[in-house]
Amino acid sequence: MSVYIKYFVHGTTTDNTLKLSTGWNEGELSEKGILQGVELAKTIKNEEFDIVFCSDLKRAVESAKLNFYNRDIEIIKDPRIRECNYGDYNGKDSKLASYSTHIEENFPNGESLLDVEKRIKEFLDDLKANFDGKRVAIVAHKAPQLAIDKITNNKTWEQALADDWRINHDWKPGWEYILI
Repeated sequence: MSVYIKYFVHGTTTDNTLKLSTGWNEGELSEKGILQGVELAKTIKNEEFDIVFCSDLKRAVESAKLNFYNRDIEIIKDPRIRECNYGDYNGKDSKLASYSTHIEENFPNGESLLDVEKRIKEFLDDLKANFDGKRVAIVAHKAPQLAIDKITNNKTWEQALADDWRINHDWKPGWEYILI
């Protein structure tokens, strides 16, 4: 069997609008981010999920609540699906949070993408052990999505970064992954 995953990114934050990388800061959804959450809820209202996991950071929790508003689906906060910890660069100019130079090397006083991958691998192993045959929604951030894409599609970090939908602004209402 397998676990069906549909991954949703949190809505636009006030930091995003200022071109700041929030990292492990809580972050606030902007008006646009709130509207995105409401619109996504309408788009996915007929999709069935057994459970929803979201990062424990405020912007992801609020997005999950908006995305699954008025639905009888348990939402579980999990710190393992937090954004990458940019350390000294949390809340700073987005240009400082370059993933390509921090695959193996930690951000100053933060973590690397390999650290994020380790957290995500543990999370996915738990999903496989406890939710086999289920449909799982995840509401989280950029680095965890890239890690899931890397792991489930057997990519290198370089491939996952090059294929990132954010480069071409190719947003869609959820990305599908199968965990075998």
